[in-house]
Amino acid sequence: MHVRAARPDDAEALRTAVSRAREATVFDDIGAPLLDVSAAGVREAAAEAEWSFLMEGDDGPVGVAIAHPDVQGSEAELLALWVHPNHAGEGVAPELLSRVASSVGDRDVDTLRASVPADSPGAQEFFSAHGFEPCDTRRGPAGDETIVAVDVNTLL
Repeated sequence: MHVRAARPDDAEALRTAVSRAREATVFDDIGAPLLDVSAAGVREAAAEAEWSFLMEGDDGPVGVAIAHPDVQGSEAELLALWVHPNHAGEGVAPELLSRVASSVGDRDVDTLRASVPADSPGAQEFFSAHGFEPCDTRRGPAGDETIVAVDVNTLL
């Protein structure tokens, strides 16, 4: 498997991979919905995000990570992180997180944030295991969310 920069024309292959996984949306490793994977949704996310990475295996996409910098530039937000269920536990998510961290670090971004549903202890455990720490809470469309953050050097 290898990681490369995602392109808008990857949308259909990613949508197909997610559909074959019997999912209607991109989910993180823990099950929190993060991204509409209609071809238009993926194209829009990839076009708007500064950093989009796709991990591919022999049979197509097995993971995706999308991040975007804050206006101020010292922080970035992880907008999507998805791993195909057949490849869970194979190091796909940590590799994608590392690739995002490397890219944002090259642009003088030192903190990566993610939103985690407050009612998803598995997601909180996943991010905690990768060095993210809770820093805030907010009300999101699906309910309360915990904002977690990590120094990008922790992910390298």
